[in-house]
Amino acid sequence: MQHSDPEITIVGGGLVGLSVALGLLSAGKRVRVLDGADGDARASQGNFGLIWGQGKGWDFAPYANWTMDALTAWSGFARQLKELSGMDVALDQSGGYEFFTDPAEMAGFAAQLEQQAAHLNDRASFEILTGDDLRSQLGGIGPEVVGASFSPRDGHVNPLRFLRALRCSVHALGGCVTMGATVSTITPQPDGGFSLALANGQTLGAEMVVLCAGLGSTALARGLGFETQVRPQRGELLITEKLGDRLPFLSSTIRQVDEGGIQIGGTKAETGMDDSESLDVMAGLARHAVTVFPALADVRVVRAWGALRVMSPDGYPVYAKSAAHPGAFLVTCHSGVTLAPLHASVLAEWILNTSDTPDMEAFDERRFALSHAA
Repeated sequence: MQHSDPEITIVGGGLVGLSVALGLLSAGKRVRVLDGADGDARASQGNFGLIWGQGKGWDFAPYANWTMDALTAWSGFARQLKELSGMDVALDQSGGYEFFTDPAEMAGFAAQLEQQAAHLNDRASFEILTGDDLRSQLGGIGPEVVGASFSPRDGHVNPLRFLRALRCSVHALGGCVTMGATVSTITPQPDGGFSLALANGQTLGAEMVVLCAGLGSTALARGLGFETQVRPQRGELLITEKLGDRLPFLSSTIRQVDEGGIQIGGTKAETGMDDSESLDVMAGLARHAVTVFPALADVRVVRAWGALRVMSPDGYPVYAKSAAHPGAFLVTCHSGVTLAPLHASVLAEWILNTSDTPDMEAFDERRFALSHAA
């Protein structure tokens, strides 16, 4: 390993990898980010841009509290990004709705929110609205909507601008982001550190390696002693023409970006690595949007796409340190937007094992082995 090699190499230049890089650079470390090929499955370029807490961790208290910590940290994080990059990520954290047309489904979600609130104690904040209450507050909600939940802590950002702001912020702090750098293998070295072989034949060295490559992590993780296997889950989106009028609400399935266009999504499908769009799903998304807000019936759809989420076996984040090869870390989650402020701060402290190192035991991959043993 050459002396000029950075102390830490992050494999994966999406939202998670760049957020972790930002935290490590802020701590004074030399960091290189290796980003893969343009044709890779990139969750960061197909995400919905939500900063969302409703229901998250309702059956897993550590995740409920981790998410709430992130929601609380977002305003300061957005200011940090603007100072470093000069870019406004269009943070709007004025609250969000979950709409329902099925009373039984709504009752089930309300029960989950109650359980989530029990984990959060006095930090919980949500309310359940009937359909009539909802229509009295928000003009234009469709008659088939039976009600909604609302949390004032939820919000969203411009997702592609957020990705650019992270990359610019990493550069501003002296980090190196190498595009088109696909890592083929990572080999632990006998005297410590790691050798990374790239697909183009180049070999790089690093004292520490953090795997943040999403769906590309599994192929590299085994050689570093990790067991977690992530899987893809496809979500599909519709994008409408830009509108001059502002949508009077934000929901987990319908949002208006700051430029005026409306995104409609929220689907989940187990399709392997297939990220293509499907006509029946797109039609269902359009029906859902018009059911919630009938005025959208006259709005033109201009684009549609499918994108792959990164899912762990139980759907929760994995933050793991390799016992076999000290200095290797695995970081994976499907909430890269919501959790970004913590990945850029608390998680960096955990990686560096500082005096303020948080307890991340609940998110270690050993939980999967324990659940199988039980």
